[in-house]
Amino acid sequence: MGIVNIDDDLHDQVRKASTVSLRSINAQAAYWIKVGMLCETNPTLSFNEIMARELSSAGVSAQPLAVSAA
Repeated sequence: MGIVNIDDDLHDQVRKASTVSLRSINAQAAYWIKVGMLCETNPTLSFNEIMARELSSAGVSAQPLAVSAA
């Protein structure tokens, strides 16, 4: 494990995002790094497509939402 130096503004954004997403600051930074790497190595895929593939490879099968008529 190593230490990554980031500027104070980015650290503040990671801290805020980690609160919203219920992750630790380190887990939030790791998530952003992983997603960023996946986006860079798969430039033809959208964020949603990348997340669907990652969830599927982890064995998660999300059910589609039912839309009710109003």
